[in-house]
Amino acid sequence: MNNSNFWLTHFEKSGMTESPNYENTIRYFEKFQSKTPFVKIRTIGYSHQRREIKVVIVSKDKIFNPIEARRKNKLVVLIQNGIHPGEVEGKDACMLMLREILITKEKEDLLKNVVLLIIPVLNVDGHERRSPFNRPNQNGPKQMGWRTNALNLNLNRDYLKAESNEIKAFLSLFNQWLPDFFIDNHTTNGADYQYHITYAIPTHQNLDKNLVDFVKAKFLPEMISRVENDGFIVGPYMDFKHGTIESGILDLAAPPRLSHGYLAAQNRIGLLVETHSLKPFDNRVFSTKSMMEHTIKILNENYKEVLSLNKQADYNPTETYLLQKKKFPLVLTESGNFELYKFKGFEWYEEYSSVIGGTVRKYTNKPIEIEIPLFNQCKSKVKISLPDAYLIPNEFKFVIDKLLLHDVKVFTVLTSTLFDVEKYKFTNVTFSKRPYEGRFQPSFISHLYKEKVQVQKGWYLVPTNQRTLRIIVQLLEPDGVDSLLSWGFFNQIFERKEYAEVYVMEPIAQQMLKNDPELRNEFKKKCEDEAFCKNPFERLDFFYQRSPFFDKNENVYPIMRINNFAKKLKLVQLKYERHDD
Repeated sequence: MNNSNFWLTHFEKSGMTESPNYENTIRYFEKFQSKTPFVKIRTIGYSHQRREIKVVIVSKDKIFNPIEARRKNKLVVLIQNGIHPGEVEGKDACMLMLREILITKEKEDLLKNVVLLIIPVLNVDGHERRSPFNRPNQNGPKQMGWRTNALNLNLNRDYLKAESNEIKAFLSLFNQWLPDFFIDNHTTNGADYQYHITYAIPTHQNLDKNLVDFVKAKFLPEMISRVENDGFIVGPYMDFKHGTIESGILDLAAPPRLSHGYLAAQNRIGLLVETHSLKPFDNRVFSTKSMMEHTIKILNENYKEVLSLNKQADYNPTETYLLQKKKFPLVLTESGNFELYKFKGFEWYEEYSSVIGGTVRKYTNKPIEIEIPLFNQCKSKVKISLPDAYLIPNEFKFVIDKLLLHDVKVFTVLTSTLFDVEKYKFTNVTFSKRPYEGRFQPSFISHLYKEKVQVQKGWYLVPTNQRTLRIIVQLLEPDGVDSLLSWGFFNQIFERKEYAEVYVMEPIAQQMLKNDPELRNEFKKKCEDEAFCKNPFERLDFFYQRSPFFDKNENVYPIMRINNFAKKLKLVQLKYERHDD
């Protein structure tokens, strides 16, 4: 069974210059399933081109379901490969790692306290759009996949809005197992530097503080030291502030559209692994393997603590932001504070190009070390008080479908009741000039106000006092950078559907001016704005918006915030039924 030729990977057979197609990738992982009792492969969903998306479950105790894993106190590690299939070394590294765990057994201790879930390739359609020309910035393999899925969506922007089949499949797996730690394997381009592999991991206010302390005090120092002992230079993910090395590195909170930002919103640690595209393909495979193995070793050594911290983190958000009434940090931004970081780069120079009519930065192979700023502290740009629940009219059921994808508990209202609610109204609404991930995103200023509303039977209620509090708030609070409203799912509320002709509205406006002294003063003050004063449409619209003819729902968010609902509303919980697209 451990015949060396039988277990050689396509990567090794090609002289470490190629990665297999999807069929041969899965075929290799199926060898582990057929030759050992410690592996099960399951289909978690289907791509838009109807390819199967697989997960490989690995357990020395033959634990292949989440209930038993929890009962046996196993720590579940989810490894994701190929969300960007041009960045493909993670799957090859997983093949080598599993061979050493299951066949040669030199690394079998990696399964001591851990169950592994490995997604060989998440973006299977992009993976099969193979070409030697897909990533001009990258040094191998000979053929690689395409960045986006079949709908041209970047899946690593889709975790929260969840529009793609691939992310829906991921969420189905995630909800079943609720992994304790997540590894997402990538390759990055950009500047040239000495680092073989970089990482990003939550260390800010978007993750439970006790988990942050574990990352900073235990995980990162150990992981970096051990990977560097394997001969790989490790650094933080190289997101340069103004696109240049000397401007400094941004190490900030990732939004929940991204994998490690989403894991933070789920009260879990997510490690983003980024090899460097200019390094040879074999170097990238082995550095990824090193970082995965040492991460799993550290988790084995600290599995009881991580399990305990995760359990505590699931309770802490409701304790902190609901019971203690602390404001929730909805939007985090750079604080401006930094520490100096010794950057290991290569000497560069600027050279004029007649093609672009400007200078191009070029790199030599001479190593240098320079001090640059590392901006690694966040401040809250937007903080909010949280309601006890969100109320959603039943015509917006698509919102409920999104929430259920993320394992949020949702209830249906059984009786009609008059209730005090909070609503958002928006001003200064504009839209992006170009689509982003297929959506035209609005920008706006939000205003919270109170109103009495007749809550209708059949409406939906989403309590905030639950494990998924951070997910709920990021989806439903309009100012969240990845809220459904910010992604353009409610753009119709900004559209005016009825109008008044000028010859009809002008005499009504004259009468309003005559009858209302306060309105006269408000209009006079408004006319001090020269742009407004010279715009006939805006002048007349001033009166239209204050007339009984104006649509009171224009620019008003249909999702409401409510408090103290427990004794006033009869509810029943919804159950989630999965429907593959």
